[in-house]
Amino acid sequence: MKEIVVISGKGGTGKTSLTASFAMMGATDVVLADCDVDAADMHLLMQPDLDSSEDFYSGEVAYIEQANCISCGICMDVCRFDAVSVINDEYTITPLNCEGCGYCARVCPTETIINKDLLVGELFVSNIKTDSKMVHAHLGIGADNSGKLVAKVKNEAKALALKYQKDYVLVDGSPGVGCPVISSLSGADFAVLVTEPSISGIHDLKRVYELVKKFNINAGCIINKADVNIEKQVEIKQFLVDEGIEHIINLPYNEDFTKAMTLGQTIVEYKQKELTNLLEQAWEKIKELTNIKGENNEDSFYCCG
Repeated sequence: MKEIVVISGKGGTGKTSLTASFAMMGATDVVLADCDVDAADMHLLMQPDLDSSEDFYSGEVAYIEQANCISCGICMDVCRFDAVSVINDEYTITPLNCEGCGYCARVCPTETIINKDLLVGELFVSNIKTDSKMVHAHLGIGADNSGKLVAKVKNEAKALALKYQKDYVLVDGSPGVGCPVISSLSGADFAVLVTEPSISGIHDLKRVYELVKKFNINAGCIINKADVNIEKQVEIKQFLVDEGIEHIINLPYNEDFTKAMTLGQTIVEYKQKELTNLLEQAWEKIKELTNIKGENNEDSFYCCG
C-alpha cells in the first residue's frame, strides 16, 4: 500500500478537483483521505454515504462550578486571554477565548475551576461513489490542533487500506505550509504539487517544496491553467528541472472544471475528453513514480497540540 499526498502552496490551484478526479480513476484501488480539515470540501464531489463517525477531542477548556464559586475574581486577574467574564454576577469562562492552560484552576482558592476535555471536531468514514471509502473530518470554528486531526484521518485511512487490501491511500492535503500540511506529508510515499503560472503560484510552490524536501519525499508537479501565462509556465518548468522535481503534466485552463463542480461532479464524470485524457496520463505517471520511488513509510505525526 502506497500513500500519495496532493498539496499546493496556495489555495485555488485546483488541488481538490484533481485529487477527486484521481480518486475516480483509482476507483476501488484507492482509499481517499480529505485532510483539509479546516475547510473540508471533498464531500461535495464524492457524495459520501456516512458509515461511521467519531467525536474528536483535543486540548482542554476551563469550567467554573458555580455552586462553589466565591466570586473572588482571582481567575479573572490571572487570565492572560480575557477568557473570564462576569455575567449576571457570576464568573464564567468564554470557551472560544480559553487556551486551556489551567492557570486559573491552579490559583482558585476553593478549587472550583476544573479543566474539561475539549470537543473540537468530528471524524467520519463514508462510502463514496467509487465503491470505496473516504475518511474525512470537520474541525470546529476557531479550534486548534488541526495537525492532530489530520494525523487521525490519515491513520484511519491507512488502517482501512490495509483492512480492505487497497493499493493506495490518496490524500487531499491543505494548502499552505502549516501544521495540517506537515501532518499530511508525514509518512507519504510521493507528493503531488499542484501549482499555477502566476507570481504567487511560483512563490508558494517554492515554499511548499522546501517543506517536502525536509521530509525527503520524492515529488512531481502538475501545472494547472498552464496556458494562462506562458512566461511563468517556463519559469516553473526551470524550477522543476533545477530541483529534480518530476514534471507530471500541464493542464490547460478550462471552464468545464467549474461547470462540473456546480453539478457535484469531477471533470472525469463530466466527460470532458481532452482533460480526462490528460488526467488519465497524469494518474498513470503518478502511480509509476510512486511505486518506483516510494520508500518513506514513517508513522504519521503532527506538529501542534
